[in-house]
Amino acid sequence: MFAMRTVRLGRTGVQVPAVSLGTWGHGGPRLSGAASVGWSGNDDELARQSLVLAARLGITHWDTADVYGDGHAEQLIGTVWETVPRDSIFLATKVGWDRGGYSHYYHPRMIRARLERSLRNLATEAIDLYYLHHCDFGEHDEYFDDAIALLRRFRDDGKIRFIGLSDWKEQRIMRFIQRADPDVVQPYRNVIDDGYEGSGLRQWVDANDLGVAFFSPLKHGLLLGKYDAPQDFPVGDVRREIAEFHDPDAIERMREAAGMLRARFRDEAEPVLYALVGALLADAPTGCVLLGQRTPKQVEAASRAGAPLSAEEAEWVRKVYAP
Repeated sequence: MFAMRTVRLGRTGVQVPAVSLGTWGHGGPRLSGAASVGWSGNDDELARQSLVLAARLGITHWDTADVYGDGHAEQLIGTVWETVPRDSIFLATKVGWDRGGYSHYYHPRMIRARLERSLRNLATEAIDLYYLHHCDFGEHDEYFDDAIALLRRFRDDGKIRFIGLSDWKEQRIMRFIQRADPDVVQPYRNVIDDGYEGSGLRQWVDANDLGVAFFSPLKHGLLLGKYDAPQDFPVGDVRREIAEFHDPDAIERMREAAGMLRARFRDEAEPVLYALVGALLADAPTGCVLLGQRTPKQVEAASRAGAPLSAEEAEWVRKVYAP
């Protein structure tokens, strides 16, 4: 059995696995308007087995959100506490992606209601890390102050322990990071889509001892090079929205890149995963990656990754995947 490497998640002081568990895929397919924003192919029983195995293998930081399956992913987590001790898991969830019937994001009544719903779904008295899911606080940022004040009140009341800030764009996180003063940030990052340093976010994280959790480190699985032809995912699957999944040239480039990683890192149990994850951890001493793990096989693979690459190795991996 491999020993999962852990990192100190910045000023939280909490040790979390370098490869942590993301549950976006546990929610199943979902639409937001006409856009597909969920995942197809989920099996609830396999998902529960994966959570239990993850805990046994040391993958004890689980990340979810109120909108993953409209609460379904949270509910799945809430069913495992008879097998997995609740206090053994560092549990993160998010609020804000859904307006909750209001005319704008982050209405205070919506935030309060969603926190209580998340606590019920997760069958817990407190959430370890509570994120603002994105950084759209109105045309003039007019909803930001009330939103962050509420999270600080939740923290003072003991309903959450730490505050997080997330977004797909690092620049949007940077716009609010000083005012939000989060304990942890969660940006989108992989070896192709990477503004972590150029945006200034890396420097802020390092200077202020923040934790950082990178989401979609495999670009929704595309970077693994496991597809041999363009894919047509069902309605409700976010991969329908990713152009490269429909581009035969992109699919072939991913296959070739993954082959090069398998050759260079052949001594590793999971050479492609090891390299893609390790490249992101190379410059993030207080960072982890959030990897979707919906089956026991995926959990076992994740448990074999998590070592940071050297700066030279990380740069080589990026060049392999560069368009």
